[in-house]
Amino acid sequence: MSKRDYYDVLGVSKGASKDEIKKAYRKLSKKYHPDINKEPDADEKFKEVKEAYEMLSDDQKRAHYDQFGHTDPNQGFGGGDFGGGFGGFEDIFNTFFGGGGGGRRRDPNAPRQGADLQYSMTLSFEEAVFGKETDIEIPREETCDTCSGSGAKPGTKVETCSHCHGSGQLNIEQNTPFGRIVNRRVCSYCNGTGKEIKEKCRTCSGNGKVSKRQKIHVKIPAGVDDGQQLRVAGKGEPGINGGPAGDLYIVFHIRSHEFFERDGDDIYCEMPITFVQTALGDEIEIPTVHGKVKLKVPAGTQTGTRFRLKGKGVPNVRGYGTGDQHIIVKVVTPTKLSEKQKQLLREFADISGQVPLGEQEEGFFSKVKRAFKGE
Repeated sequence: MSKRDYYDVLGVSKGASKDEIKKAYRKLSKKYHPDINKEPDADEKFKEVKEAYEMLSDDQKRAHYDQFGHTDPNQGFGGGDFGGGFGGFEDIFNTFFGGGGGGRRRDPNAPRQGADLQYSMTLSFEEAVFGKETDIEIPREETCDTCSGSGAKPGTKVETCSHCHGSGQLNIEQNTPFGRIVNRRVCSYCNGTGKEIKEKCRTCSGNGKVSKRQKIHVKIPAGVDDGQQLRVAGKGEPGINGGPAGDLYIVFHIRSHEFFERDGDDIYCEMPITFVQTALGDEIEIPTVHGKVKLKVPAGTQTGTRFRLKGKGVPNVRGYGTGDQHIIVKVVTPTKLSEKQKQLLREFADISGQVPLGEQEEGFFSKVKRAFKGE
């Protein structure tokens, strides 16, 4: 299945700004987050949105995508068969010249670093802000205790491969238009190790490794954001032939909050207040992740006015201070008024020189109608 256009995924135009792309991503990631959306395809849509944002939020990647789309211009010949049986230039080179003269060949018994592992962790809004310490369990391959990683049954030895005689490679002769060519390939009997196990260890079936679950204590720093990852060195798969272990990468997914919304290190929220509070001014209590604080609302404050609480946001994950909290006040209009409340509002309007539309001598909509008629 072909991939959808990243701009279509986020629902933005190709000329969209970074802020527009970020705003679209935040909206869609919340909509399709697996912890919130339980639809069967929510997880795939969440991954698709995240992939599109990672591409379009990076200027270099975006420029590359705008030029080439989903096509990788570096693929060249490698995509399919070339000349009826050869898969790309390197295969042709190996077939006719024996794998590059030997200097390019890797030693199968050389020490190699183990594979990296990835672990997904979901955090609450507050846990992401303040960090936490926790234990996680990860499945990983570990050296078999029975055979000490040799793969051979205890009491037996690992022997030299009888097919490649310990070289890890086989010479295969082929007839070509250029004559008989000797092609050197990895020994399929020992997978290039040059070793052969006659009697395999029953615990690991000759692999030298067994799958176990390991408990790891993790310290999550304050201020991690959605999609960020933490590297835990040396907690990946064990190395090969004595090489170092790989790393563990913990990817964070942050649950949305019912009241707060995060943008980088800043926190935003809307605070409902009454008409009386905005008209006369008031001191109101504001919830923050750091506790409740008092905020003075000046008389005459309009709906949509923004206030800033310095240092009440999210600690920067790299230690560069703490963000702010922004409060946007929203005036709540009462929907059910008693007759006395209505009368008081009429008196207020009368004192202010304002006449309610319904009590004007000529209706407002009648004036509009006459204006369209040109009267």
